[in-house]
Amino acid sequence: MEFSANRLDGANAVITATIAKEVVESNLDKVAKQAAKTMNVQGFRKGKVPVAVIKQRFADKLREDAESEALRKILGEALKELNILNVDLIGEPIISKFDKKEDGSIDLEISVACKPTIDLGDYKSLLPSVVEKEVDAKEIDARLEEIANSSAPLEKLAKKRAVKDGDHAVIDFEGFVAGIAFEGGKAEKYPLHVGSGSFIPGFEEQVIGMKYEEQKDIIVSFPESYQAKNLAGKEATFKVTLHEIQEKVAAELNDEFAKRMLPGEENVTIDTLREKIKEQFKAEAMNKYYREELKPAYLETLVEKLQFALPNSVVDQEINYALNNKVRTMTEEEISVLKENESKVEEIRNELKEDAVNSVKATFIIDALAKAENVQVSDQEVMQVLYYEAMQMGQNPQDLVKQYQEAGYLPAIKMSMIEEKVISKLLDEKLGK
Repeated sequence: MEFSANRLDGANAVITATIAKEVVESNLDKVAKQAAKTMNVQGFRKGKVPVAVIKQRFADKLREDAESEALRKILGEALKELNILNVDLIGEPIISKFDKKEDGSIDLEISVACKPTIDLGDYKSLLPSVVEKEVDAKEIDARLEEIANSSAPLEKLAKKRAVKDGDHAVIDFEGFVAGIAFEGGKAEKYPLHVGSGSFIPGFEEQVIGMKYEEQKDIIVSFPESYQAKNLAGKEATFKVTLHEIQEKVAAELNDEFAKRMLPGEENVTIDTLREKIKEQFKAEAMNKYYREELKPAYLETLVEKLQFALPNSVVDQEINYALNNKVRTMTEEEISVLKENESKVEEIRNELKEDAVNSVKATFIIDALAKAENVQVSDQEVMQVLYYEAMQMGQNPQDLVKQYQEAGYLPAIKMSMIEEKVISKLLDEKLGK
């Protein structure tokens, strides 16, 4: 077998070869003999099928296997000559030419993509300046008051007055449709937060203005989409009695309050709690600062300064991805124009190429930075993030993971986490943490 293997640059290579007819025929004999040992053919005992019979009955499949075997051998030898390891390959080699000649030989051309070699140089010197974010004392005070209010118990309002929006009203109620009480429509001493929207639309608004021990008929209509089909869209009358109004009495912001908020810690004072809140605010501010300002700036600088070859196939994939996203936003008329005009498609691809190149480049740079800084993200860490995300959205974590797996998002999520981790590490070092 004759072949020629040439590197186009640090990330791309091309292999050209000619597979002689004799090589294919020789491979054909080998695969046929191997198949004869395992195949079941009616009329013959297993392992006793004549090779000639196998060749006749499975000619097309056997020839395909014989050609594939020759191709694999060429690829293996060519990669060895190019000094490209299998672990360095990106994606599957692309067969751009497979031309069967009249004399039985085959002309091949194979494109190979591999991981580029990246010289990061003094990458730390390219880090942007980092400043410590300060926290406004007013923000701390506001957060303390928020904590005090949210943790405050409900207490009966000493001074009797009418219900206002935002009150916690303790009520009895019983609902009737067409004069008949319905299941689940009755409760006693129910603590209703007026304005929460937890009851049927129109109910809470009619509680406003009620006075202690007042009885009132509240008439509302169940929504058409109400889950109980026997009630959906029907008018209901609720007989309501107001017993009392409750309000939250915020705790005094003192050392005792701080101790309740930080159980298990020793020597806690209100200043201790203030410091905890300050640290939380500072961490949130720095994370936002890193994420929205410094990280994009640093990556942009690295993409601009570092020069290295990129795998053509990966860039093409990124362009295709961007093109598909763009098509999804187009009207049917615009899509029809594209189908009829290939040059227009190519024009759009060219417009998308620069961003695609920069995106692919950034991905390889992040990978190189992570190796240089010995930063890793385990599969377990990815799962933890996804489980937290699922809980935040009220979804089943396993369903979300399966959804992301099927969509092929997990590698991108992992790379995003690596980016976050490695650049945060570098910025923290720059700051002197």
